[in-house]
Amino acid sequence: MTTKSGKHTLDKLFATIAARKGADPKSSYTAKLYSSGRTKIAQKVGEEAVELAIAAVLEDRDEIVAESADLIYHVMVLWANAGIDPTEIYDTLAAREGQSGLDEKKARKNI
Repeated sequence: MTTKSGKHTLDKLFATIAARKGADPKSSYTAKLYSSGRTKIAQKVGEEAVELAIAAVLEDRDEIVAESADLIYHVMVLWANAGIDPTEIYDTLAAREGQSGLDEKKARKNI
């Protein structure tokens, strides 16, 4: 979804997440995650992925939406913590466009 400013909602979210790196952990959940370190951030990504999978198995559409949003947020915190810009992910996805998923997986195993 693109906002009135022309910036994609996910890009705006990432900018907010990145801006919170130096914030006070007492005033920002994102800053608290950063201060907890990458292991804790990765743990949260895993937790959210499991919660999303459970929602999917339960066929709970509203929870799938909510848990997907939570997972995307935590993945973006991980990217920011690792110094990864979303454009790197977008470029990787674009490079895979038009390629069979099975072929792409085979190619990765050979690297």
